[in-house]
Amino acid sequence: MQRVYARNKSKTASSDLRQDNDILHFSLQDALPQGHIMALNPKFGTLSYLAYDDDRLLMVAQEQFTGTEMSVLLPLLEMFPYYCPYEALYASFYNGRISEETVEQSRKKLDEALEEGLWDQEMRPIRDALSRTRIKLKKFGIDVSSILATGYILMVASAPMPIIKPRESEREMVNA
Repeated sequence: MQRVYARNKSKTASSDLRQDNDILHFSLQDALPQGHIMALNPKFGTLSYLAYDDDRLLMVAQEQFTGTEMSVLLPLLEMFPYYCPYEALYASFYNGRISEETVEQSRKKLDEALEEGLWDQEMRPIRDALSRTRIKLKKFGIDVSSILATGYILMVASAPMPIIKPRESEREMVNA
């Protein structure tokens, strides 16, 4: 038996709960080197990797995420360094926000899906969004790892992102 669920677009997305001009900053619990930070603009779905070089702030990397990708990225970032349980991702993906109520409802739906043998079908849209998000996060030196029967967790590469300094010719053009 198949179940069909549509994403609830009438609910307020977690990114919309914040003011439009809010930019969220993530140091990833000191997993990033000193002076490095991730900045997320939830309204536009833009994640930027920023680093201080002497007295300048440099953008090392930037990526655009769709609304669907944001619905799985935001809970992963907010829960770092801890794992993000399946029901929290499910709640964010289908309801646009995570609350105790939506997580409990999601847990019940996932338990029912497991009992009926529909777990894979129920989680497929979330896994698809995670797959696309994982590809984009590689640019930042971050991976999304699955924890069997539990959820997902962000893994930060042990080597920091290199700061790409502009070449002398580029500096001269800017200063001219």
